[in-house]
Amino acid sequence: MARIDAVYDYFMTTYGRDIGSRYESHKKSELRDTYNKIVKTNKDSPLYKIKDTEDIGQFAIDIKEHANSMSLSVSNLSAAGDDIEAILSKRIASSSDTDSVEATYVGNGEDDADGFSIEVESLATPQINTGKFLDKDGRDFEEGQYSFDLDIRNHSYEFQFNVNDGEDNLVVQNKIVRLLNTSDIGLGAQLISNRVGQNAIQIVSKATGVSEDENVLFNISSNISRHELQTLGIDRVTQMPSNSNFKLNGTAHQSLSNNFTVNKAYELVLKAPSNGEVQIGLKNDAEALTDGVQQLLDSYNGMINVSLRYNGVHQNRTLFNEISSIAKGMRESLAFAGILIDGVGHLELDEDRLSEVINSEDKAHAFSTLNQLKAAISKAATKASINPMAYVDKSIVEYKNPGKTLTAPYATSQYSGMMVNYGL
Repeated sequence: MARIDAVYDYFMTTYGRDIGSRYESHKKSELRDTYNKIVKTNKDSPLYKIKDTEDIGQFAIDIKEHANSMSLSVSNLSAAGDDIEAILSKRIASSSDTDSVEATYVGNGEDDADGFSIEVESLATPQINTGKFLDKDGRDFEEGQYSFDLDIRNHSYEFQFNVNDGEDNLVVQNKIVRLLNTSDIGLGAQLISNRVGQNAIQIVSKATGVSEDENVLFNISSNISRHELQTLGIDRVTQMPSNSNFKLNGTAHQSLSNNFTVNKAYELVLKAPSNGEVQIGLKNDAEALTDGVQQLLDSYNGMINVSLRYNGVHQNRTLFNEISSIAKGMRESLAFAGILIDGVGHLELDEDRLSEVINSEDKAHAFSTLNQLKAAISKAATKASINPMAYVDKSIVEYKNPGKTLTAPYATSQYSGMMVNYGL
């Protein structure tokens, strides 16, 4: 079997940046339901072996993440209720420039949700301290115990570290980086390198902006180990923290953060300075529905692409046949609702047709079709997420004894979210 650490690296580099959707938090009952489904899947699962190739692990991760994307798109369309038609009464924020300002409606439906304009002049920035670049093989620290003080937001901390005989600069710097990162005081530390291979410690505050009575967010000093602190240079501020600057309806404002709420109705995330004014408001009903349906189709098409890629390499059509059958069985009704199937199996949305049919006397049939598609995609996503190994090439070693199966919740493999003990 391929090395699992390589697969995890693939997961973080490919999908790590997308983690954090508000639909990815779950209740205890939902987690318990997922566990029970894993147990049920493994109860009758045969013992099998998979090929020792890294792409199979990556394929399983791709299946799980695209299944997750499908589930999130279903959750988005279900946020106002199980019936997609309910989304027509849901309030959804819109931004005329999402690359600069991202908007989310967070009101209760009864508050002031009038639109407004925002012009982003600059973003809030964190404080950055960058130490001196040291030769990694050098030995600028003598054996002994050292300490430095760190003041942050009215709290003071003392950090101590030891230097053992023979330890080079890189070892010492890594010790301090780990010390700061495990302290959980609102700072992040890492090593950065220059062109000649020297390393320096860079410390970044998780908070941004400064209040009127502040100049910096944190300060590092030492009376006992002043020489060592000067050698490290981590007390040197290389970027001062700053507030975001923007105009709301032409009036200048500042914020300590790039994330704030306006009128208790809109949550804004500033992402980049804008080129002029950005209009924030509510989407009309048809636009909100179209966006949700398009997201659902995009997630479906993503899974089709994964299945086609694996089919091309391994000639395994199991996943493609299962996913594509959803749309093929609904071809005529989907076309009525403005959703067409191309020659590859992708779904394409005719926005004009969808808008026309949901405003006609036949809208009940259209929404019934959309709800049926959403339910089928949700079912397929759950199945693929629980056991992605069902779609990979494998050799059956032994079937379990019918009627005398044992629960084995950890046997689905690490690609289903569990760990396997390779020593077994």
